[in-house]
Amino acid sequence: MSSGVALPTLDLVAPSVAFPQPLPAADVYAVPHTGAAQLGDAASEASTQMSEAVAHGLREAGEAAVEVLGALSGALLAGRAAMLTTRVLASAAVRAAEEQRCLERQEELSAAAAEQWQAAAYAVARANARRTALLARCARDAGAPGDGGGPSRPDLPPPLDPVGRPLGEVRAELARLEEALRRAEERRTAWEVARLTAVLDGAAEGDDTWRRLVADRREAMVRRHTASRTAEAERDEAGPGEPPRPTADATAGPEAVRALGADILAALDPAAASATVELAVGAVGRAVGRAALDPARARRHLVEARKFVQDANRKARRRRADEEWAAAQLDFLTRRAPEDTEALDEAPDAVGPLRRLLAEGVPLSPGERRTVELRVSERMAHLEALYVQAQCAHALSELAERFGGPADASRPEGQDLRLDWTPDGWGPDHWLRATLVGGTLRFATMYRGGPGERGPRERALDDARCAEAQERLAEFTAVARELGLTVDLRIEQTEGARPGLPGEHGAVVLDPVRGTFGGQPPQGKPDREQSVPRYRTVGDERR
Repeated sequence: MSSGVALPTLDLVAPSVAFPQPLPAADVYAVPHTGAAQLGDAASEASTQMSEAVAHGLREAGEAAVEVLGALSGALLAGRAAMLTTRVLASAAVRAAEEQRCLERQEELSAAAAEQWQAAAYAVARANARRTALLARCARDAGAPGDGGGPSRPDLPPPLDPVGRPLGEVRAELARLEEALRRAEERRTAWEVARLTAVLDGAAEGDDTWRRLVADRREAMVRRHTASRTAEAERDEAGPGEPPRPTADATAGPEAVRALGADILAALDPAAASATVELAVGAVGRAVGRAALDPARARRHLVEARKFVQDANRKARRRRADEEWAAAQLDFLTRRAPEDTEALDEAPDAVGPLRRLLAEGVPLSPGERRTVELRVSERMAHLEALYVQAQCAHALSELAERFGGPADASRPEGQDLRLDWTPDGWGPDHWLRATLVGGTLRFATMYRGGPGERGPRERALDDARCAEAQERLAEFTAVARELGLTVDLRIEQTEGARPGLPGEHGAVVLDPVRGTFGGQPPQGKPDREQSVPRYRTVGDERR
């Protein structure tokens, strides 16, 4: 193989990948803007720092419980979680809980370490978002007039950060957080239901029978709403159910109208907006008042009340989902890289509206939502680029360790990454080069020298090295797959090595557009508004 090209595709995120750090040149992750880092000497050190699952692919799933999540892997998983639907996150939470129970019972797990970490990280993102949204609602109610100051702030554990912690510990902490959230949400639901039933009593003021009907349904309202908020219910999209339909039989007499009206109002979401609740209460009150004299009109009023309840419930569920979505976006966009690494770009134009939504309950405008989605995509594109660079460098270090020969990584101007490896027996005249520019990974078999006529013996050696290169690159793609990347290589030229010099000075760079030598690197960076993810991801359902 003289040259080839591939677009790296992110599959499952390997759990233990850290942010690239400005470490000494001997480290596998030292990929500075200029200069080169020796990879061969760092391979053994990198393998001790990274888990066996990252270095050698899938491992025994039960051992994943002791694996520690790297900061870059954690940030990527949080970003993916922010872009997923409620149903997908709930499915992950159910799976993470099942895997923890299997581990506790010492049962065999079929999921690999990366799959287990993905489920746990998504479950953590879901729990943290629920926690943030719940506390925001409590804070808003505490300052709202007319509610007696609102419920007390729930005593919840701090948000869970899985980075730097083993999987078993994260799942155990997650279980404690979810149980605390369940109790806090149940207490808040009971408070909301008590507030709601005080309004429902107004449907028939002074009617003790009506008040008893409402009171009898209060506990069921709490149970029904709490059950609809479990991970299993959200995974199955099993909501609290629709209010009953008024029929001729159901409105045959005044008592039946009362009971049906109470059932319709009891189907209200506890967080339903008071204005719509009052409309529904008014309609039921008119139905109760007309029940004895005009059953048909009473039924029409109940139909009207049912529509008000459905509308109120949709809005309440949408508002709650928007708050939890905003909490997940805010968590991702306010994450910081470790102190000794390059800082991540901030996004004040997205963070500000998200904070306002949570603090004041003000919905995002369509333009603000697009800005949030754009900033999340931009940050994901940057993190994915870092991940691809780190894993490509590590894949090369693995090859150097297995097959011998010096290897180095550098970041010349205009390139994201350049890797040079001289397999044993190739030096000093031949080596393999990989360049990563704008998300495109290009490979070439290189010979030392400049353009010019090659003699028969030199051409024969070039072709032999090109044939060997295909074998070595097959190994590279296999190792990359173990590290969470799919590198589907397309051969562009099978014979004839390319001229150049190893190292930084005098290096020949693959053209980023045409795949030929001598091309100019792209100048500058695209405007932020035009930035889009450069790497495809697979296996995710997006919001």
